[in-house]
Amino acid sequence: MNSVLAASSTDLELSLAQQLTVIALCALTAFISHMALAVFNDGVRPFMLDFIQGRSTRSATTAVSFGLSAGFIFGLGAPMALSTGVLNPWLVFLPTDILGILSPKKWIAPLLGGAWGAVVVFGLNGANSVAHDLPVDFLTALQQMSTPILFLFTLFPVLAITKQFGRLRGGIAAIVELALVVMTMKVWPDIFPGSIAMAVGVLTLIGFAVNKDLAQRKLDRAEAAKSAAAGGGLPPEVKNGAGDDAEDPMASLFSASALRLRRHLPLFMLLGAGVCVLAQSHVFGGGEATSFLIAKGDYAEAAQVDFYRAFGFVPLIATTALASGAYGIAGFTFVYPIGYLMPNPFIAAVVGAAVFALEVLALSSIGKVLGKLPSVRDSSEHLRSAIGEALGLAILFGSLMAANVMGGGLGILIVGGLYLLNESMGRPVVRMAAAPAAVIVGGVLLNILYWLDLFTPIKG
Repeated sequence: MNSVLAASSTDLELSLAQQLTVIALCALTAFISHMALAVFNDGVRPFMLDFIQGRSTRSATTAVSFGLSAGFIFGLGAPMALSTGVLNPWLVFLPTDILGILSPKKWIAPLLGGAWGAVVVFGLNGANSVAHDLPVDFLTALQQMSTPILFLFTLFPVLAITKQFGRLRGGIAAIVELALVVMTMKVWPDIFPGSIAMAVGVLTLIGFAVNKDLAQRKLDRAEAAKSAAAGGGLPPEVKNGAGDDAEDPMASLFSASALRLRRHLPLFMLLGAGVCVLAQSHVFGGGEATSFLIAKGDYAEAAQVDFYRAFGFVPLIATTALASGAYGIAGFTFVYPIGYLMPNPFIAAVVGAAVFALEVLALSSIGKVLGKLPSVRDSSEHLRSAIGEALGLAILFGSLMAANVMGGGLGILIVGGLYLLNESMGRPVVRMAAAPAAVIVGGVLLNILYWLDLFTPIKG
């Protein structure tokens, strides 16, 4: 598997059908965001309840959405799309979150969303062509991020196991994953080396968590039986029916939110169909590592990566959706890997609609199951944290590699300096997006220095 993409693979020219799919999906997601039925940004979703219940204004909610999304759009989404030639959810869905909430009228929201879709499909390729013609081609340099992202991302299950279950199990998991990566590279050189290792790591983490929850439930039952045998009887709250969902305010809120989402099931099925068709077109990747795999044509490996990654977000999306009444634009994100593997867009549309229907209908039940598996919920939080840490290091390291390709020591000084300056200023650009943004700014500065005859681009 090549470590760096060929420059020709970053072409952002889309077919007419792909262009129409992106524009239509952006229009739909903006409309759904305007209706406060779903947003992509997990950080925005908890604020939607106040907006739905009228305790927050549209302008205030828009400000929250923009503040939490802008850094990812311009610092991560745009650089990743330009460097890989593959669209991503930060570039496609985060702006439609903002535009949908911002729109004062229901009919304006899809127009704004469609307009953003047009900017994406028609504007990015022009920017891509211009950037590749510059003396310092910082977009090609950004492809240096592919190797560290793909390989360091493999370690996220190890980090999650270590955080939740200690050093011993984490160390064993690390040795097993390393052995699997080496074996895969030796025995199956044509597949992504981290795919088997990630599968084993995630399954191991889930196995540890389920085993812990089952052991705890067994212990609780034994203690309850012992208490009953001693004459304690049932706890007062059980006798009085205080555990009944009808008297639990949180359970009532969850039930109302689930009912609200089910009432709009046809719209969610249309959304699921659209997202799955976009994934099937292979011009869209659901994550950082996935974008590079899609660009290389490794669709099966990309499906594996996004499938494992989804386990870290199911509990978060389910609980925030039930608490706020707003679902995720990509649902539990299982439509991504399913879409990559679909043979044609028609089957993808049917399957995507069915997946979203199942997710929305099962949302309440999923919430109840997660309430009984606290260790599994904790595992998802550790997985998300581990993904962020692994990708944060990979993106920073890859960005410094890109800086070295652009301008050697001077490039590292500029890019690394911008990153450190962002840190010292309290991170006005979110950490994950700061390094790629610094590469683009650094590339522009190096081109200016070249035009001033103060810098000679590195050959190669």
